Amino acid sequence: MTETLLRTEGLTRHFRVGKMMSRQTLHAVDGVDLSIERGEIVALVGESGSGKSTIARLLALVYEPTRGEIWFEGRPLSRLRGRRSRLAYSAAVPMVFQDPYSSLHRAELSAAQRRSEMNRVLEAVGLVPAADTRNRFPFELSGGQRQRVGFAQALALRPKLIVADEPVSMLDVSIRVGVLNLMGELREQEGVSFLYITHDVASARYLADRVLVMYAGHLVEEGPTEDVLQQPKHPYTQLLVSAVPDPRAELRLADARDVGEPPKVVDPKPGCRFRQRCPLAIARCETETPQLRQLGDGRRAACHVAD
Repeated sequence: MTETLLRTEGLTRHFRVGKMMSRQTLHAVDGVDLSIERGEIVALVGESGSGKSTIARLLALVYEPTRGEIWFEGRPLSRLRGRRSRLAYSAAVPMVFQDPYSSLHRAELSAAQRRSEMNRVLEAVGLVPAADTRNRFPFELSGGQRQRVGFAQALALRPKLIVADEPVSMLDVSIRVGVLNLMGELREQEGVSFLYITHDVASARYLADRVLVMYAGHLVEEGPTEDVLQQPKHPYTQLLVSAVPDPRAELRLADARDVGEPPKVVDPKPGCRFRQRCPLAIARCETETPQLRQLGDGRRAACHVAD
């Protein structure tokens, strides 16, 4: 029996852009419904500008939703009141960034307790002996070590869900697998769930239980990782996978960027936002925005021709 840790309903974030007399609306995230189970690793994949990092910041309370709701452990975040409640949520759902430099800090601990907790989390992320890392400045650490410190920082808060936003994109290929393995180990040893945000489908395949595919602010496909990558239902996901047919090769969402026109996310018109790049588009795609719908076996896709 799985237990839903976090879910969103109609999660939307718009930004006003342009000059005062010609204001337009950037639809960064539109109507996203997603869920993360306790102890699950979910990968959110998408091109630059797809909205995946905006979702991360919505979940981290950096942005307030324009519309929609975020539910955590069955409680809506819109009802959080007071600084203490927001801090408690932020401790339960911390973020790890591409290249974190932040320090470890928990105000309720004494100096000795903080030192002990720092040693625990540094050793948990493979930085042994902890004292060697604890007494060094960030510029004295390698990229991989700094990223492990970022996970240690999140782990020090006793989290239930870590939102990892492109945590390996700035690392050398030789050390990326080590950080991905670390995330898997933290799930097994600490019981932490992960939302792993990436543009690299290969690493999503390596790590995640489920994959969510975003395009131009919309969630367009969802399902078990191998099912989605072996038999993609949405034409956009099909394009990504077909770009590199060898399943052992690295699959990057950037492979689709040179096909057709870029998506329109500033004051977009109704219709599928992928239609200008889609080889299977029909007349309905021009006028009706497809909704994410069940296809069976845990699969969902937002596409008029997915069947």
